[in-house]
Parts: sequence; C-alpha cells; structure tokens
Amino acid sequence: MNTPEDEPQWERQLLEKIAFATLREQRAKRRWGIFFKLVVVSYLVAVLVMVVDWGGPEQRADGRHTAVIHLHGTIEASGEASAQNINDALQAAFGDKGTAGVILRVNSPGGSPVQAGIVHDEIRRLRTTHPQIPLYVVVEDLCASGGYYIAVAGDKIFVDKASIVGSIGVLMDGFGFTGTMDKLGIERRLLTAGENKGFLDPFSPQDAKQKEHAQVLLREIHKQFIEVVRRGRGPRLKETPEMFSGLMWTGSQSVKLGLADGFGTVGSVARDVIKAERMVDFTIKENIAERFAKRLRADSTQGVGSLLEVIRPAVR
Repeated sequence: MNTPEDEPQWERQLLEKIAFATLREQRAKRRWGIFFKLVVVSYLVAVLVMVVDWGGPEQRADGRHTAVIHLHGTIEASGEASAQNINDALQAAFGDKGTAGVILRVNSPGGSPVQAGIVHDEIRRLRTTHPQIPLYVVVEDLCASGGYYIAVAGDKIFVDKASIVGSIGVLMDGFGFTGTMDKLGIERRLLTAGENKGFLDPFSPQDAKQKEHAQVLLREIHKQFIEVVRRGRGPRLKETPEMFSGLMWTGSQSVKLGLADGFGTVGSVARDVIKAERMVDFTIKENIAERFAKRLRADSTQGVGSLLEVIRPAVR
C-alpha cells in the first residue's frame, strides 16, 4: 500500500514520462520538417540548374555548323547588344574550326553610332582574316539606324517581306524646360568655366550658335553613315533622293532598292546558302549574377538616373 509520501513521486514520474514523450515527438516533427524543407530546396535548385540561363560557356557542336549570333534590342555600351558582347561572339564564331558560315540575326531599332561602328569595323576585320567564312545578316522585324550600320558589313542581307529596314540618319533629342520654369517661378543658376560648357542645357534658352554646332556634329556623323552604306552595298545600291533622309522601308522595298539582297530566315540561310543546317548559338548572354547586379544598380539610381536619361541630349 502506497504511503502519502509515495503519491507525489509517482505523479512526478508520470509527468516526466509525458513531458519526455512530448519532447521526442516535437523533435521528430522538427527533423521531418527539416527533411521536407531540404527536399523542397533541392528540388528548386535542380529546377534552377535545368531552366535558368546561367550564362556559362555553351557546348559547341562538333563538326561543320552555322554559327548564329543574336543582335536584339538597342545597341548601347551597357546593354546585351553592346559592341563588347557582339564582338566577343563574332571572334568566337570565326575562331571555331567547325564554323562554315556566320549568321547575324538582327532585330534592333539602332542605338549608339559609336557602338555600331565598332561592331561594323570588327566584322570587316574578321572577314579579311577569315575570307573563307561568309557572314550573312538575317533581319527579323526591324533593322534600323545603327542596326543597319552594322548590317552593311555583312556579305549579304536577308529580310522578310514585312521587315522594316533603313532609317539612315542621325538624331539628337532632348527637352527644353524654360517655359515651364518661368511659369513656376524657378530660376536656373548655372555656373560654367568655358562659354559652351553648358552645351544644350535643357534648363536654359536654346543658343543659336550651340544649335548650329550640334547640327555640324550630326551632319558629320550622318556623312560617315552614308559612306559606310555606300561602301558596304556597293553597286547593289539603287540610290534615290530619299534613301539617306532617315526614312524606312519594308523588306520587299529594301530588296528593290538594294538595301537588302533577298528573302530568308536563319534556318533557310543556314540550310540553303551556307549549306550547314546544324546551328550553334555563339551569342554572349549575361549570367544571372550580372542581371541581378544590373537590376540592383538600376533600382538604386532609378529616381535621378531616369530624370537624367530624359533631359540629356542623346545621339543615335
């Protein structure tokens, strides 16, 4: 028979057993929870590895093939269609022993004349050092301005009948805020050392001499553009008074004018012109870390940066 002194000890033992059992159950739940979380994380990592373009080196095809390089979007130093990226891709394509020909796939409204000029000159250099490897340009939706500046360096230009081609011209755009500032009672205080240091300042009245100097710059760059087109297209070009006015034409019209050579796609040019149907993509792509860093920089400077992009004159 239990004594009164034994009863508390028995209750404590029972409570301890219950507590330990509860603790073991909680630990087991935590272990299973960690296990399932690791499974989910492993699955997501596997999906990322398979799906995400990490920008690493691609596997090159063995044997004879057509090298393809994509030139998409605005041609600018900080974008994917920069001269550095395009030229690196061109050098890799021409340097590959299996390359039978190169296709530059263009879908671009143009951009920096400097970046376009760098790519154009590199194409001409590579065509000289590798005369056995042709380079053909295939235009998709749009090949305008700086995009066409690059295209004329190719051996031939192929288009779709509905492609838009041309815009052989140069522009410098910006805004003037002087009227708005007067209405708001805002005074512009600009201090410079050098009478033209505030060249085309959007917050100051337009200066006639500075405007004329800007026109001289634009005319000089336009002249360079025209010379590049004439040299690249040669006797194929059927010049008209409006050809270098900045107008654009459909693919069908561009073939008639000699701005392009014929109709074709990446696949048809590789198959029927280069006669190497197997294609290898040599395009330089930003890896995920570079895209994240660029997005982070863009977000951190969005306020001031966006304003500067709007108000500063841009030549293209």
